[in-house]
Amino acid sequence: MALNPNVAAMDYERILLIRTDRVGDIVLSTPAIASFRRSWPHAHLTGLVTEYTEPVLRHNPDLNSLVVLPKNISRAGALRQLKSLGTMDLAVALAPRTDDLYLAGLSGARKRIGYVYRRRYLSRALARMILSDFCLSTADPGLADRYPDEPVLHEVRQVLALVTLAGGTRLTEELVLRIGDDDRAYAQATVPSGAVIVPLAPRWIAPNFGVDALRTLLARLVREHNDVFVTFGSETAAAATTLREGLSAKNITWLGDLPLLRWAAVMGQAGVVITVDTGATHIAAAMKVPVVVIFEREYYQLCSHEWSPWRVPSALLCKPPAGGDLSPLIEDVLSAAETLRDNGAVAASS
Repeated sequence: MALNPNVAAMDYERILLIRTDRVGDIVLSTPAIASFRRSWPHAHLTGLVTEYTEPVLRHNPDLNSLVVLPKNISRAGALRQLKSLGTMDLAVALAPRTDDLYLAGLSGARKRIGYVYRRRYLSRALARMILSDFCLSTADPGLADRYPDEPVLHEVRQVLALVTLAGGTRLTEELVLRIGDDDRAYAQATVPSGAVIVPLAPRWIAPNFGVDALRTLLARLVREHNDVFVTFGSETAAAATTLREGLSAKNITWLGDLPLLRWAAVMGQAGVVITVDTGATHIAAAMKVPVVVIFEREYYQLCSHEWSPWRVPSALLCKPPAGGDLSPLIEDVLSAAETLRDNGAVAASS
């Protein structure tokens, strides 16, 4: 992560932290949010997020206020809502995406910062025009595959670089995800401690894995573990119905359409979470639960470094080439899940 070396510490009174993309990315930004709080303990910190991701920061102890952008709001509408907050001393785009850079840049804040990927030249041009300063991320799919020995920074550390760019010096790398008492009580009453949890997501049922392979995996998990829970949302409800038709064991439970924090609390009960590369990886890590992650073969080198489970025991696996035999991968998942659940040890990557 390239930083401007000419950074002077500043005393900010009002700091705006913007992130409008996905749940997992918000989770991975919580160490930076906590680091802004530690570096400027007396500042008023405002978070700007979407309706979808708001629960991640709902109980966050490091923010003084939280502004939620309505669903499908236009960029102009978001900017109007932003302007209604008044003048900020510092605005930070926590994501390297155009919408967040745009909001930070046009916020009217005295200092406006963000980060962009090195080879996204249009984003760099935008950053030069509307930001006071920015970091350059070297994370790049093509470069990661071409130069596998060169390290790719985890997203946690890429976002933390913004704290340093702003002049902050008190950094923490701990994920922060607070759960309400009602959701915690629900999870404890519903899910036995140490259960195996499989969150359904579209990448499970994509052609390079599919319903049949997932059914085989779940059937094996049911035979080898006492309690297996499958969670699903609206986009995977049909797949859950199909899978249930062939899985009638009493020790598998299906939990659908859980609110985000209740879903997080459920995963916090797990002995291991088995997931594809999606936000469940980072929710589980924030709940301090070991994770088995199956990454896509395309851009595996980049994704398995930039978005690996943060600071929890984990196994990083990869889907086979198109048309390849899925049996070895299923065996690797089962082996890794058993190792992580029983021993809490880091399983070898494959």
